[in-house]
Amino acid sequence: QVQLVESGGGLVQAGGSLRLSCAASGRTFSSRAMGWFRQAPGKEREFVSAIRWSTGDTYYADSVKGRFTISRDNAKNTGYLQMNSLKPEDTAVYYCAAGPVYGRNYQLIPAYDYWGQGTQVTVSS
Repeated sequence: QVQLVESGGGLVQAGGSLRLSCAASGRTFSSRAMGWFRQAPGKEREFVSAIRWSTGDTYYADSVKGRFTISRDNAKNTGYLQMNSLKPEDTAVYYCAAGPVYGRNYQLIPAYDYWGQGTQVTVSS
């Protein structure tokens, strides 16, 4: 069993930055990948970024590439999503997830079997 707890969301002006954290307990990420997804009101949940815990390989949606950076701290069993140059269209509830992601499945919701409760990110114009 893995418990994931996100933190770091909030209200920020366009162009600002936030750093989201995802702390895991119960089991480590070591054999898994961690992903970040987001869901805006009235829209489907979408992939944002992912990192393979053992290799550090990272993946990004085109919409955030160059602005967001995913990272992990093995000792703390915590993942991070640094979000810079935020835009109003980044407003959403952000979820972290963990799963035994294989191949290119890192973009797919069913590839993840544990999810956090979500944290709200609001970017004002």
